[in-house]
Amino acid sequence: MATRATDAGTNQSVERAVSVLRALDSGRAELRVSDVAELTGLGSSTASRLLSTLERLDMVERDPVSNLYRISLGTLSLAATAVNRHPVHRAARTVLQDLAARTGLGANVAVRRGDVLMFLCNFEGARAPKSYTQAGHTAPLHATGIGKCLLSGLAPKERRTLLPEPLDAHTEFTTVSHDLLDEELAEVRRVGYAVEAEERALGRASLAAPVRDASGDVVAAVSLWGPTSVLGTDAGDDARGALVREVIEAADAVSQALGAV
Repeated sequence: MATRATDAGTNQSVERAVSVLRALDSGRAELRVSDVAELTGLGSSTASRLLSTLERLDMVERDPVSNLYRISLGTLSLAATAVNRHPVHRAARTVLQDLAARTGLGANVAVRRGDVLMFLCNFEGARAPKSYTQAGHTAPLHATGIGKCLLSGLAPKERRTLLPEPLDAHTEFTTVSHDLLDEELAEVRRVGYAVEAEERALGRASLAAPVRDASGDVVAAVSLWGPTSVLGTDAGDDARGALVREVIEAADAVSQALGAV
């Protein structure tokens, strides 16, 4: 019994420590102890003890002037190892870098993690608006071209279980109905790519194509993103058609590197 109690306590401590690290990744650069306590639901004394322990382990650091906490560079080697060893990242990195350089737009690759997508890498071309997207950032599946490609590999029942209706509206153009989303995903499967215009952010649009592995399953997706004047419905058909071919060819190159035929 004592062993099981110790194990349970140790597991709870790990869960609490991870919740503190995730709180520090909540969008604000630095947090007070009270901020961490509020975000995690922990008591202030518990949050303070965990922060002190994580500081000793070089997982977090405290600003010597403000006493605010932030994620430490000590976590960088762990994060870099995780992303660099991911097969999709290895297969896509050079392809995306070349894609961004050729088109001048932003190029991303992402995988699905539960009910969100997670970016594995992002490159910005000369025409891409400033982006704060980086490896590890998440985004909604239903409101992005890359997310719709990832959803296209799921059955309607699975999508409805994963994303309860109504779907979150990020702008007035976001698809919030599963019935409408079903129609959009059927079109993605028919033509081999997804189009998204201002569903997540006004003034921005994206084109995306699915990435498949050796079994033929959709395991990731590649996207080009940029201003609606270049990628939206106002863009010329010839120009956008060329970009559609670019993103499909890039996704196919990544798929082939993963063993797809």
